[in-house]
Amino acid sequence: MKLFVRFFSYWLIFHFLHRLAFLVYFREKLEGNSSLENCKVFLYGLRLDLSITGYIFIIPLLLYITFSFLNRHKLPLGFLKIYQIVFVVLFSIITIIDLQIYHAWGTKVNEKVFSYAFKFPKEAMASSASSPVLLLSFILIALLAISLFLFREFYKQPILIPKYNKKIHALVGIVLLSLTFLCIRGGLGVAPNNQSMAYFSTHQILNHAAVNTEWNLLSSFFASKKTKKNPYNYFKQEKAENYFKALYTVQKDTSLNILNSPKPNIVLVIMESFSANLTHKYGKLQGVTPYFDSLLQTGYSFDNIYAAGNRTDKGLIGTLAGYPTLAAGSIVKWPEKMQKIPAISQKLKKVGYSNSFFYGGELEFDNYKAFLLSHDYDYLVDKNVFPKKDMNSKWGAYDGLVLNHQLRYLNNEKSPFFSTILTLTHHEPFEVPGDYKFGKSDDLNKFKSTAYYTDSVLNNFLSNAKKQSWYANTLFIFIADHGHYYPKAKEEIYEAGRYHIPMLFYGEVIKPEYRGRSNSKIGSQQDLAATLLAQLGISHKDFIYSKNLLNPFSKEFAFYTWDNGLGFITPNNYLAFDNVGKSILIDGGKENLNIGQSYLQIVYQNFINL
Repeated sequence: MKLFVRFFSYWLIFHFLHRLAFLVYFREKLEGNSSLENCKVFLYGLRLDLSITGYIFIIPLLLYITFSFLNRHKLPLGFLKIYQIVFVVLFSIITIIDLQIYHAWGTKVNEKVFSYAFKFPKEAMASSASSPVLLLSFILIALLAISLFLFREFYKQPILIPKYNKKIHALVGIVLLSLTFLCIRGGLGVAPNNQSMAYFSTHQILNHAAVNTEWNLLSSFFASKKTKKNPYNYFKQEKAENYFKALYTVQKDTSLNILNSPKPNIVLVIMESFSANLTHKYGKLQGVTPYFDSLLQTGYSFDNIYAAGNRTDKGLIGTLAGYPTLAAGSIVKWPEKMQKIPAISQKLKKVGYSNSFFYGGELEFDNYKAFLLSHDYDYLVDKNVFPKKDMNSKWGAYDGLVLNHQLRYLNNEKSPFFSTILTLTHHEPFEVPGDYKFGKSDDLNKFKSTAYYTDSVLNNFLSNAKKQSWYANTLFIFIADHGHYYPKAKEEIYEAGRYHIPMLFYGEVIKPEYRGRSNSKIGSQQDLAATLLAQLGISHKDFIYSKNLLNPFSKEFAFYTWDNGLGFITPNNYLAFDNVGKSILIDGGKENLNIGQSYLQIVYQNFINL
């Protein structure tokens, strides 16, 4: 029993210190909370702390039982020390990674982070380049120093096994196994341990602080394998389907026709992290995106568009395929399923379009290439096309280089063509070639500087495109892949404003009477597919999650998700619901909750059935 008490006491103190580091690191986010509520994270975090400690204790416990039956009265202290020190170092590193991931994504470190790191180590290093390395290194050293000091104090004395007879040893073994099992499971209740056990507050950051980082990571690895059971069964399937169908049922299948060409060329520009808040029109910022601001005044803009998710893989699928996110994951992780969903490129290919895709990074990243090649893209360009001297960005080629390459390609391409570019420079660590317009004293100024750079190279691209013969019959579409924490630096991961993105149709193919006008209907980036195809007279019935924003009878709504949460936006209000804690973060009414939950249930069931 002394082994059990000593082992668990040390590891509970260890988790206490790491949770304290989380609270101190994000202390500014805790302003306004009472001290009592902040302290509750330690109490509510105990169950998962005990659980992960139970997992670690399995090997020492088996050693204890084995040695006791072999009549050996001293455990191998050297082995136990090395065994635990390995976990001390590993868990400390995971804690530091968690601090940076939570800062960047607003979620705990999970399987997806390590999946990225192992598959794309260069990109992972690039994303972490903007992190405060010195501060995080100091925290890591401090945690290791304190943890190892305490470890030495806890294990100064050898661990002796009492001289009992075998019956007593068997009884002690059963008791210890039972206690360990109860710690791992979380008691004898119906529900075993899950993240909800640590949730207690209306302030999400406190719930996240209470969730044990390593337990959450382990859980996410197991959850990532689950593709057969729907974790979002809120209602009977028929009821959920009725809610879902009502969203896409229209009184009349019609559409405004804003184009003067039946078969224009199409250039789709998907802009990395290009939050609507960057613009003057939507975010009231001056001088950050001056060229794009001018386009908004002369093209046809959609003013209330929201991203499907918070990462590029989700935004890419939402834009090109009209497919929603899965809350806890993205369909790109399952290529065999991903290839079964429709895409704009497939529809256009069937009516004579050629399809090309340009990206300054690696197309193998997040299975982009698998998606593109399985959806009729003919010509792909990524960082491997550019000479090493042009590889100045840690992610790959700068946007200006890629746009110039695309322009040269299109000058020799036959019409009609559908050409997509996914920009890259406006991504952490926010690097630009040359001067930083707003300086680089902090991440916010670097964020605005890279936005200004992307805006300026888009200006060059359009200015040169206007000189080409194909320009007059080309529709340019601008849309962001997702929003961002910056520039407002105050919207949490679940708030709708963080997902607000621009969507703009631009070019001489827009009828004069629609230029400079805007559409105020609430929609999603998923709706681009149906909206565009309707303008071209192409059926979009198989895009079941996409609606035509230019149909006066289509419903106004947008659905978005983050890591195991959902948001649902309507003209009057919006809802944000956390599926882990089963809590309403933003109350948009019971009806919106039912609709949002039904939507996620239907989406995930469709994913399973693919």
